[in-house]
Amino acid sequence: MTEKNTAERRGFLRALGLAAVAAPAAASAAETPHRADSVPAASAQKEAQGDRLKARYQGESAHVQAFYATNRY
Repeated sequence: MTEKNTAERRGFLRALGLAAVAAPAAASAAETPHRADSVPAASAQKEAQGDRLKARYQGESAHVQAFYATNRY
């Protein structure tokens, strides 16, 4: 086998490998990312100052107590 044929074959295989890697990456980049917690801009409302500062963790609620009861070590 000649050195030229080997180089051409390696170039072809390298291009084939790059295409196999680049195709799924390009397809995923073209899609608009959708997040479960995203809100469409048209219906988004800014959180009020009082809502941002209020305490959200409620340690005495039933679901928190059930979590700690099932996960005691």
